[in-house]
Amino acid sequence: MEFKIEKQDNHTLIQVLEEKLDTHIAPTLKSELVLVSGNGEKNIILDLSKCRYCDSSGLSAILVANRLCKNASGTFVLTGLNDAVERLITISQLDTVLNITNSIEEGVDLIAQTSN
Repeated sequence: MEFKIEKQDNHTLIQVLEEKLDTHIAPTLKSELVLVSGNGEKNIILDLSKCRYCDSSGLSAILVANRLCKNASGTFVLTGLNDAVERLITISQLDTVLNITNSIEEGVDLIAQTSN
C-alpha cells in the first residue's frame, strides 16, 4: 500500500508510506488528492515522514494538493519532512509557498487556526 488516508473532523490526513515520492508514486498520489478534494475536503495534511526522497514529479503532486486546497478556500499542510526532501523544497523555493509543520499535530493546529 502506497498511502494511508484518514478522514478526520476538519481535514484529511494522507500519509505516504513509500520511501520515494517519485514518478512511480506521484501520479497515484495526484489521483488520490483529486478524489479527496472532489469529495468536498478542503483541508489536507500530507505526511511525508516515511519518505526519504522526492523528485520533480513528487513536487508536482505536492503543488497539486496545495492548489486544490486553495481553490476550495481550505488549507494544505506538508509535514514530516526529512532533510533531503526539506532541502529540495527549500531549493525550489516552495518553502515560501507551502504551509510546512514539524508534526501532524502542528498541522492540525494550523488548520484549526486558519478555519476560524
